[in-house]
Amino acid sequence: MNVLLVKMSSLGDIVHTLPALDDAVRHGVRFDWVVEENYRGVPARVPGVGRVLEVAFRRWRGAPITFRNELAAFRRRLRACRYDMVVDAQGLLKSAVVGSWAKAEERVGFNAASARERGATLAYHRGIAVPRDWHAIDRTRRLFAHALGYDLADSEPAFGLDVAGTDGGTIADQSLVLAHGTTWRTKHWPEPFWSALARLATEGGLVPVLPWVPGERGRAERIAAAVPGARVCPPMDLDAVMRLLAVCRGIVGVDSGLAHLGAAMGRPTVMLFGPSDPALTGCRGTFVRNLAASMACSPCASRRCRLTSQAREQRQASRWAPPCLEAVGPADAWAALTDLVSRQRRQDAGS
Repeated sequence: MNVLLVKMSSLGDIVHTLPALDDAVRHGVRFDWVVEENYRGVPARVPGVGRVLEVAFRRWRGAPITFRNELAAFRRRLRACRYDMVVDAQGLLKSAVVGSWAKAEERVGFNAASARERGATLAYHRGIAVPRDWHAIDRTRRLFAHALGYDLADSEPAFGLDVAGTDGGTIADQSLVLAHGTTWRTKHWPEPFWSALARLATEGGLVPVLPWVPGERGRAERIAAAVPGARVCPPMDLDAVMRLLAVCRGIVGVDSGLAHLGAAMGRPTVMLFGPSDPALTGCRGTFVRNLAASMACSPCASRRCRLTSQAREQRQASRWAPPCLEAVGPADAWAALTDLVSRQRRQDAGS
């Protein structure tokens, strides 16, 4: 069966789709994948994926002429093949529209009670019911199994990323990647905590490295400036980040795509949760720990903390973090990471 998968963003959501795709490939399904251009490096490394069809909606929003010309070119590429099925694993209006452009016998997605935007279901021939309180990985695995007609596997998720031959550089095997960036203000860990964790890492013989995207470089430089031996990464695209993650000693990150990607690549990963719920979007894998505070209001799934005023956030600026994340300290993160690294070493030694 030849299927078009529409899952364009974000990075964490794309990573959560990989186990479902791995299930389907094991049942003989082959995919083309529509994805935002910045994330093409992930599907390009997944067995069973043929064409990677790039869109650039995030860039096109500010460039109407470019949008018109590039969108027309994308539609021509999309319609160059006929598919047995389109699977919309995003459940948004824009993903449903993209799926409707393809030449396909059937279009399938989440049903109205399960999709993120109910209007998207109008573009489907068939909607699949999936419990909203399941983890994102399990939701997508069920969607694929019901859409493509095989039994839902009860095995642990396999991400299937092909990272063979990667080389992260001379310090990579001693590096601890600090994934400090995230899109929600309420998901940020306090900068002093990052610096304290970096100090613990250097005392433990590791090199803290801080990747960044536009808007995050200042924070990375402030954290590194407080800890001799910490390093700020140069500008890196996703392929370069994946090469680093593939061979690093471990990752500590807030709820972000980078931390999810590191866990999917099998690296010891500690993820720090505040307003988001690890039961719904936490890392999954053998060497993973999701740390969250035990507060009555957490997880609140809110971009604005109800326990602190906007004035306090503005006064504290870059040092502000919600109380739920302040309750998870650097020592907690370091202890969890060292335990995961030790477990992985023992497993490697016994294999």
